[in-house]
Amino acid sequence: MDKILIYLTFTIIASCYGYIQIASKKPVGTLYRWKQIDFAYPSLEQRQAAIDNGQFVQANVIPLGVERWKDRVFVSTPRWKKGVPATLSVLPIDAQEESPNLEPYPDWDWHNADNCTGFTSLFRMNIDHCGIMWALDSGQVEPFENAQNLCPPTLFAINLNTDTVIGRYPIPSELVLENSLITNLVVDSRDVRCRDLHVYIADAWRFGMIVFRDEDKAFWRFNHYSFYPEPLLSNYTLHGLNYQWSDGLFGMSLGRVHQGDRPLYYHSMSSSLEFVVQTSVIRDPSRVNNAVSEFKLLGDSRGAHGQVSAAAVDRNGVMFFNLISRDSIGCWDTRKPYTNNNLVVVAQNNNTMVFPNDLRIDHEVPQMAWLITNKLPMYLFNLIDPNEYNYRVIYLDPVAAVQHSVCQAEMTMP
Repeated sequence: MDKILIYLTFTIIASCYGYIQIASKKPVGTLYRWKQIDFAYPSLEQRQAAIDNGQFVQANVIPLGVERWKDRVFVSTPRWKKGVPATLSVLPIDAQEESPNLEPYPDWDWHNADNCTGFTSLFRMNIDHCGIMWALDSGQVEPFENAQNLCPPTLFAINLNTDTVIGRYPIPSELVLENSLITNLVVDSRDVRCRDLHVYIADAWRFGMIVFRDEDKAFWRFNHYSFYPEPLLSNYTLHGLNYQWSDGLFGMSLGRVHQGDRPLYYHSMSSSLEFVVQTSVIRDPSRVNNAVSEFKLLGDSRGAHGQVSAAAVDRNGVMFFNLISRDSIGCWDTRKPYTNNNLVVVAQNNNTMVFPNDLRIDHEVPQMAWLITNKLPMYLFNLIDPNEYNYRVIYLDPVAAVQHSVCQAEMTMP
């Protein structure tokens, strides 16, 4: 059963990117799992009507983003194919069943709104420490069937304490290039009351970053050569399926604040390299375009099959990252050099962790990491078996996960 703890034996694995340790006896669990996704319709009659008119095609729904706030977990389901009735949903943290129906959030009305006043196709979310969820809406539907740009890409702010949308910020059209895929975001807030807040947004297909400043609702964009993919890492093989993606800038994670600044770690998805830039550079629109040399390679290549989707840093300064071609979760202590000897696989499972897509670390005490695994390549090629469990919300204890490994922190950060 997925819900039991998964225990891994301490091993040293010789891989194509060096010797990677696997930490021992680390708890990982599955909160929810689904063969296919279903929604909590007001009635069975309304659900059947949605199926009959094509508004709900169960095989076309895939969970993509995950976040946790207090006693709830939030899941996004982008409208990548026809028949996705809602694009952001909520679930309780106290699992009562293993495959619950998704409850559209804040309510059904936000998913049926016209004229771009509601949600179109949400990709990912990030929650600040004040309980505001920042949600990234691509504005595009059915990109793999009959792409339609219905609305501008938009950043939404949702107050999770009142379940109300408190801000809607369309990204200016001049910052959205032809064929842009604006797919991921990370929130940077320094102030206790979240008044000094910026959002960093990745454009994976046009290799740029967009910054949003909450104080005056301003956006700006810049490009950098480190946002590009590596050609050889654009070829993937996963469980016998070979495919090619040339996704650039994707994963971003924030280090701790030090002397008024903090690092932003980032990488392209189709890459084996990690980079870093100080956020003081990118938070200043007058500076960022003249700061090419301040975007730095962090360290060693992760090598072949070293592609990473999402990453996040916990309070102890340990980065966790999804190794999407290895059904694995890795870690790195940000105090140490970024070398293969300091990269550790803390969880690996060829059944439950097939394509770990999103990863977030919550604001609770103690913290927990939350992941979505979703067999994305199989979904895109219509190879999902509806008789198998394909989609999971997984949790990981970040402190226990790194015990007796090179990622274990010597002391807890405040």
